Amino acid sequence: MQQLSRSFKYLSPFIIYILGWITFTHTGFSCWIAMLYAWVCIPIVELFLQPDKRNIDQVEESLAKQNPLYDYILYLVVVLQYGSLWMFLSSIQQNNLTVIDIAGRTLTMGLLCGTFGINVAHELGHRVNPFEQTLAKILLLSSLYMHFFIEHNKGHHKHVATPDDPSTAKFGQSVYAFWIQTVVGTYQSAWKISKAELQKNKKPFWSLYNEMLVFQFIQLILVVLILLIFGWKTACLFMVAASIGGLLLETVNYIEHYGLTRKKTTETSYERVQPFHSWNSNHVIGRLMLFELSRHSDHHYMASRKYQILRHIDTSPQMPTGYPGMILLSLFPPAWFYVMHKEFTKQGL
Repeated sequence: MQQLSRSFKYLSPFIIYILGWITFTHTGFSCWIAMLYAWVCIPIVELFLQPDKRNIDQVEESLAKQNPLYDYILYLVVVLQYGSLWMFLSSIQQNNLTVIDIAGRTLTMGLLCGTFGINVAHELGHRVNPFEQTLAKILLLSSLYMHFFIEHNKGHHKHVATPDDPSTAKFGQSVYAFWIQTVVGTYQSAWKISKAELQKNKKPFWSLYNEMLVFQFIQLILVVLILLIFGWKTACLFMVAASIGGLLLETVNYIEHYGLTRKKTTETSYERVQPFHSWNSNHVIGRLMLFELSRHSDHHYMASRKYQILRHIDTSPQMPTGYPGMILLSLFPPAWFYVMHKEFTKQGL
């Protein structure tokens, strides 16, 4: 019963799907209810809630690791994500929508792309099960960000906190400069990784063995289908929403590794990734909303650990608030630098 209640708490992120349904089926103020929940209500509440550093014990961890309910919750996301995408695309066809209504719906779809389409794909993409990896790719398709599957697993986790990683923000770099670095850099890195694998396995570039090429083709098909079924306006708004999801992911990357670096051990190699190479947050609402992504230090230390058993590690640097609040803070560089550079001094980084 305890394990059942523990797993069911991860249904709480689906509140955003419910609010998304309201957004896509109503007009006026209701079109912004999901955005207000994610970017106003949660950040304010987390300013007053104390972070929870407690870890489950070894027995509970063993039970949680084997409990399939945690996986079923992630599988459910795939169904809800594409159901929401269909609702969004259909809702844009209404004739009585104002520019404000359309903006609210598009931003909400972008929120779903970032928090579920990419974030849950991130969790499933680290699994070794081909079925779960396929689900990860399907979710990334809803955000037109399938190259993330290649670059994140084979690039970011290898090069994190080094100059070779486009997903690591430099000390003093604004999130806007980082967007350019990471959007361009991760896409280029994914192609580089894919080409290297083809050469290693002696496979031709123009073939189904070229996963990066296949991803581009699949994404193009989806956009063309949306264009043919719903028209150019809806297709353009879908691409805007997908881009918002991608930028939301990259903003998360920004706050997770800002200014942290690994030491060189030789001319070409760096020290092993440690918990202090990622910023961590134990703020409960943000943790649940993103399926424990904010316990990022443990994730990078041991990427194979499932989300439900990620731990707080005392040596990891701690964010002053949860992910939603940190994302908002990053959008105002002077305020971000003021707060985070004080944290560097305070935590001895």
